[in-house]
Amino acid sequence: MRMKFLSAVATAAMLCTLAPAVLAQNVAIVNGKAVPKARVDALAQQLARSGRPVTPEMEGQLKDEVIAREIFIQEAQKQGLDVTDDFKVQLELARQTILIRELFGNYQKANPVTDVEIKAEYDRFAAANGGKEFRARHILVEKEDEAKAIIAQLKKGGKFEEIAKKSSKDPGSGAKGGDLDWAGAGNYVAEFSEALSKLTKGKMTETPVKTQFGYHIIRLDDVRDAQLPKFDEVKPQISQQLQQQKMTKFQEELRAKAKVE
Repeated sequence: MRMKFLSAVATAAMLCTLAPAVLAQNVAIVNGKAVPKARVDALAQQLARSGRPVTPEMEGQLKDEVIAREIFIQEAQKQGLDVTDDFKVQLELARQTILIRELFGNYQKANPVTDVEIKAEYDRFAAANGGKEFRARHILVEKEDEAKAIIAQLKKGGKFEEIAKKSSKDPGSGAKGGDLDWAGAGNYVAEFSEALSKLTKGKMTETPVKTQFGYHIIRLDDVRDAQLPKFDEVKPQISQQLQQQKMTKFQEELRAKAKVE
C-alpha cells in the first residue's frame, strides 16, 4: 500500500514538472483544447509580411485574437459549418489563392530587380524625355475660318488668354487661358509638335494648325531644358514597375507552356 502511494506521489510530481513546459507551448486551453503558441507566431508573421510592424506591445492583442478565433472555430464546428459544401468550396479557393501567392513570392525572391536594371531603365527614360520642354498656350476651334479670324484678332491686339477662355474648345486648357504648362514636344500629336518646335519664344503660329482635334492657334511662351526627376526620387517606382514586368512575363511564359485542352 505504501509503495502504491509513493508511486502516485511520484507521478503527480512528474506531471507538475511537465506542466510549465506544456503551458509554455500553448497560449491557452479553450474548452479543454490546447491553443498552441505557434498560432500567435504565425499571425505575427502574416502581419509582418503585409508590412505592418509587430511590436512587443502587440503580443497580448495577438494572443487575444488567437483565443477568440479558437472560440469561434469551435462554435462553427459544433454547428457543422466545417462540413458544408459551401465551406469546402471556399476552403479550396483559399488554398488556391495562398498557393499561387507563394508561387509568385518565391519567383520574386529568386528573380529580384537589380540596381543595374533600375539604372538602365532610368537612363532609357532620361534619353526619351530629355531635350527641351515648352511652355505653350493654344486656342482650339472646329473650323479653319474661325481659327483665321482669331489669328487676325490677335494680330490687332486681342488678348490670347481672354480669347482662349471664351472660344477654345479644349476644356482642359481653355479655362486657364489656353495654358498647356511645361511639356516636351513629344507629348503632343505630330502636327501640333511640329508647329510648336518651329516657333521662337513669344511667337504664335501665323496660320491654323490642323490636327485630329480641330484647328489650333499656338503661342510659345518659354523654352527650357527638360526637368527630369532625380534617380533616387524615382528609383522605388522604377523598381516596382520592373518587378511587375518580370512577374507578367513569368505568368505569360507559364501560360504559353501549359497544355490546355
